Amino acid sequence: MKVLITGGGGFLGGRLAQALLKRGTLADANGVQREIKEITLLDITFPAQDDPRLKYVCGDLTDAALLSTLIGPETSSVFHLASIVSGGAEADFELGMRVNLDGTRAVMEACRKQARVPRFIFSSSVAAFGHGFPPVVDDNVVALPLNSYGAQKVCCEYLINDYSRRGFLDGRVLRLPTISVRPGKPNLAKSSYASGIIREPLNGVPARCPVTRDTGIWILSPGKVIDAMIHAHDLPASAWGVNRVLNLCGTTATAGEMVDALRRIAGDNVANLIEWAPDEDIQAFIDSLPVRFKTNRALMMGFVADKDVETIIRDYIADQGISV
Repeated sequence: MKVLITGGGGFLGGRLAQALLKRGTLADANGVQREIKEITLLDITFPAQDDPRLKYVCGDLTDAALLSTLIGPETSSVFHLASIVSGGAEADFELGMRVNLDGTRAVMEACRKQARVPRFIFSSSVAAFGHGFPPVVDDNVVALPLNSYGAQKVCCEYLINDYSRRGFLDGRVLRLPTISVRPGKPNLAKSSYASGIIREPLNGVPARCPVTRDTGIWILSPGKVIDAMIHAHDLPASAWGVNRVLNLCGTTATAGEMVDALRRIAGDNVANLIEWAPDEDIQAFIDSLPVRFKTNRALMMGFVADKDVETIIRDYIADQGISV
């Protein structure tokens, strides 16, 4: 069994690879756990510390010749995580289209050419929703994005449904909440403050919160996201049916609730490193996203959310070995 992870140089891709190495197996088409023989990570850059158990490939998602060498008869699973995030896709329309839409289709086409179609796990986003959604979004709300990133993700969702219907691949789409808390440096995602207002103060660094205290956001911890990706892979195709797109479980928290939880855990000196500095552009983007979901389908399929924002912060502190 061979696995390909696109975006393997990123935080989630690297963390997923480590989780798969630790686990050692994935389910095959018959639901039987099989040993993972090889994990290939595709990206344009990688961290300095490579893992000798992994195969690293630098390359472009839209390079059909390269993809044909990476996706072959023994490729059982593709985790497609590579993307240009929300802020980047909005700032550079051509780049977002080339990576998020054209790149995804190129990977799907490489899968379609295989006699034995791979399971295809795709990371979509709650940015799929941007207009006309109710106060609580359930599984029946139609996605109508109001940003280029969300539009590109929704286009891919429809393609994955159709490719799956035709038997070209076995797709599973997870609309991810905002991931918090991410370690490392901030990225171009407009929701990155949801990590920054926790991560930076815990590292003794001042942080700016670009939204108001009462601004809510739908979040999920990195650990729960990785668990969800593996769980999505191992579910039988029958569990997905004709709709391969799923709103993933998460937790609603306002910026104020996140800061208050940090204060309870780490104290005033840490929480006081946060400056409230509104940014109209970021505020407008976050306000365009749903804050509350009713994820009955995900729960019935066995997906799990974090208990609350305080649990998320404590798990991050434990994971990073931070003393508070």
